[in-house]
Amino acid sequence: MKIVLAYSGGLDTSVLLSWIKEKYQAEMIAFCADIGQEEELKGLRSKAMKTGASKLYLEDLSDEFARDFIFPMIQAGAIYEGQYFLGTSIARPLIAKRMVEIACQEKADAVAHGATGKGNDQVRFELTVAALAPELQVIAPWRDASFRAQFPGRAEMIQYCAAKKIPVEASAKKPYSMDRNLLHISFEAGILEDPWLDASAAALKGMYKLSVSPEDAPNRPEYVNLDFAKGNCVAVNGKQLTPLGVMKALNRLGGKHGIGRVDLVENRFVGMKSRGVYETPGGAILHFAHRQMESLTMDREVMHLRDSLIPRYAELVYYGFWFSPERLALQAFVTESQKHVAGTVRLKLYKGNIITAGRKSPVSLYHPQMATMEADPTKAYNQDDATGFIRLNALRLKVAAQVHAAVKRRK
Repeated sequence: MKIVLAYSGGLDTSVLLSWIKEKYQAEMIAFCADIGQEEELKGLRSKAMKTGASKLYLEDLSDEFARDFIFPMIQAGAIYEGQYFLGTSIARPLIAKRMVEIACQEKADAVAHGATGKGNDQVRFELTVAALAPELQVIAPWRDASFRAQFPGRAEMIQYCAAKKIPVEASAKKPYSMDRNLLHISFEAGILEDPWLDASAAALKGMYKLSVSPEDAPNRPEYVNLDFAKGNCVAVNGKQLTPLGVMKALNRLGGKHGIGRVDLVENRFVGMKSRGVYETPGGAILHFAHRQMESLTMDREVMHLRDSLIPRYAELVYYGFWFSPERLALQAFVTESQKHVAGTVRLKLYKGNIITAGRKSPVSLYHPQMATMEADPTKAYNQDDATGFIRLNALRLKVAAQVHAAVKRRK
């Protein structure tokens, strides 16, 4: 049997690699995706081989992540439950997609992951596999009672690695867990499971990696210009950039000014609530600027229709349905809606705040001569026309009021 494992080289996936190999008497192929987590990946190949892998695929997917996953999601305006920028959610289908491709290339029988049975990631990985390669078996040890019985805690994992001579750093567990990629860093579990804990307190200042606290941000604001074409940011401060370059530039700017921190209690797909703290400096700026560009260039009815679909689109990403036909259909509509979203947005960044400082577009639908409260030189709008417009819209309200008043009188 041949199995491809999503592998990071940490304690959990090191144990998983060895345990799965032993249980299934399988050849193990490890796969690690670099999606901007900026972890030290040096020596990972040697570690994977010593742990029992026959091969390691270590691939930089950052360009694809920004271009084909983050940017289409930004075009859709997707935010889950009004707060979460979907940083972890959008990364999983990319990792699973590449894992499936490797499994097919290697003629593997199964893929495996280390996602917990309580979380969302297990669903995201496995729905992607189902959509792209339904013939592959999926192995999820954390949903195996024998695995959980053998490893009730971190201490047992460390002991297992020592006995098997698996090279891992047996350090004390952090008081929270962390997941990082190009779009964000998430913090959860441990001390953060108390929703009353103030994650912005000075005592937790060291937790954050991408941003300074707003209190420590510069005392002077900084201006940034973002150029858009077809709903995608193509330049920052006049410099043409790839999607990956845009994300890196905005992460630096946003982090410098304490932008993009979010603390929320969210609803997991499996039915429970969880508390998470997030840093999304570049994503927060990009989302805000994109909305400002749309406000100037997007037709009202198209915008309202797209906005009505945002909760559904965000749910599809959060729940793991990136490769579902309904998400692809929604994306086609989003792409069509973005054809004329072009121009420049100027923002002011200051102590955790993103402030609009200007917007312009060659295809702006805003006409100051028409919207002015002064005399309209274009004569495109006759204020007298509003009388009939209001009467028609008020008709049903008047009829209802008269009918209900008559009923009350009869009583």
